Amino acid sequence: MLRTRFLGPIALAGSALAYAPVATATDEWAFEFTPYAWAIGMEGDAGVRGKTSDVDMSFSDVLDNFDGAFLAMFIAEKGPWTVGVDFNFLDLEQDGSGVITSPGGDVTVDKAYSVGVESTIVQFSLGYRIVDDTTRVDLVGATRYTKLDLELEVTAGGIPELGFPGGAFSAGEDESWWDAVIGARVVHPLSSQWSLVGYADVGGGESDLTYQASLGAIWSLNERFTVKGGYRYLSWDYEDGGTVWDMEVSGPYLGLGIAF
Repeated sequence: MLRTRFLGPIALAGSALAYAPVATATDEWAFEFTPYAWAIGMEGDAGVRGKTSDVDMSFSDVLDNFDGAFLAMFIAEKGPWTVGVDFNFLDLEQDGSGVITSPGGDVTVDKAYSVGVESTIVQFSLGYRIVDDTTRVDLVGATRYTKLDLELEVTAGGIPELGFPGGAFSAGEDESWWDAVIGARVVHPLSSQWSLVGYADVGGGESDLTYQASLGAIWSLNERFTVKGGYRYLSWDYEDGGTVWDMEVSGPYLGLGIAF
């Protein structure tokens, strides 16, 4: 396996980034836009054309491997209904040494590889409030779209186990898929300004399984602005042909909600 370390601010699909409910059953449409950051670690397997890498990312590597990201959520709410779109883009690249797993076996490559991951994840969600008391509970159904651009490049001497006589070897794959998930969001106010929020979902489709969970807090600065922070976990188990994305991502998130 290609053992490497990645990290970057990333948002990977979902309604786990909680919003402050902004409407009641008799209100008109209300909207909220939330740009945010998710500083994650990643652990799992990523594969391209039969070559599989073991990805192990730590928070301390964020600045070394981060090439760019854009993360934002848009929420529209009216009465018990909520419609949301969560958009996430991440671009990471890592150079280093490690072990490559292929059908021919494990091969050590010293300081001669580059691994790139460019991901776009979009989640479209529809929520309905089933409990509207001091504690609020929303039932959520969503579709999660994932698009990956995976690149592996090796520059080394001859590697007979890979059928590689020496020089440069590269493999790349663009892959996208859809999953459907169902989950719940719970918001419990602690005071007029602070609330606790939890979220979880699970599902599948073109993935064998995908699920996520989060726990955080909302700080209402005023009627327009809210600060949101917490911890979030997301997992995929996807394989199609030679492409593998069996990945767990987790870490703290922080965002600013703007109501209008």
